[in-house]
Amino acid sequence: MRSGFVNIVGKPNAGKSTLLNALIGEKLAIVSSKVQTTRHRIRAFLNSPDYQIVFSDTPGVIEPKYKLHEKMMQAVRSSMEDADVCLLVADLRDDFTELDAMFSSLKLKATSILVLNKCDLVKKDRVALAEEFFSDKPYCKKVISVSASGKQRLNDLLELVVSLLPEGEPFYDQEELTDLPTKFFAGELVREKIFELFNEEIPYQTTVMVSKFEEKENLTRISAVIVVQRESQKAIILGTGGSMIKKLGTVSRISLETFLDRKVYLELFVKVRNNWRNNELYLNEYGYN
Repeated sequence: MRSGFVNIVGKPNAGKSTLLNALIGEKLAIVSSKVQTTRHRIRAFLNSPDYQIVFSDTPGVIEPKYKLHEKMMQAVRSSMEDADVCLLVADLRDDFTELDAMFSSLKLKATSILVLNKCDLVKKDRVALAEEFFSDKPYCKKVISVSASGKQRLNDLLELVVSLLPEGEPFYDQEELTDLPTKFFAGELVREKIFELFNEEIPYQTTVMVSKFEEKENLTRISAVIVVQRESQKAIILGTGGSMIKKLGTVSRISLETFLDRKVYLELFVKVRNNWRNNELYLNEYGYN
């Protein structure tokens, strides 16, 4: 059989997480219309009798402004070191020259496939132009256009990936879907709802720590702490008379119950940690290490 590591890389708006979820057939990576949603490296396993693909969805490639961003880019670089194949995901609506400069700067050693995403949102001549532009780039072995959200040509992409993987035994039990604990995904789902409900700087200056995750016979009890940078942000999260945190708790609980397929009791708290995105101790405590 074939087995290997496949890294998914691209700009924050490229639709990497949507692509991962579509390929796996499960929602493991949170998705938002806002950029820079992904902060951690998320491994997901796609198993069949003929192959095991270990996908890594990484944060979008950005110019770091905070220590948090530096940690995110470290996750990108480390994932590329052990990759057998890299999927370079590009939004077909982006500037080709800028994408070329970014992909060239990565100095990839692994075999790379350029995935032109969102083909359903552009005209066919735009797709043809992109395929011609990228086809002779040194970092690009193959070019394929897909729609992750529309699930177009994903089987073609999978066949291409498998053909480039080395022969070998599975790295993980074929019954497993990821190596991350359920507790991690609980925090991510709450953070996803923060991206949906709040605007401006709130989603980007917020993180979520799950302090309690207890599975009872008929119920999972979860306590999560929402960390913000300023008292004014805490007031926004709470809302007038606690209205917003109640709404956040409701939509998060529904999402968690769907994910876990069982009843959930969710408690949310808000703490202020001044400038946590630039504090090494806080970043390590919150799992950015």
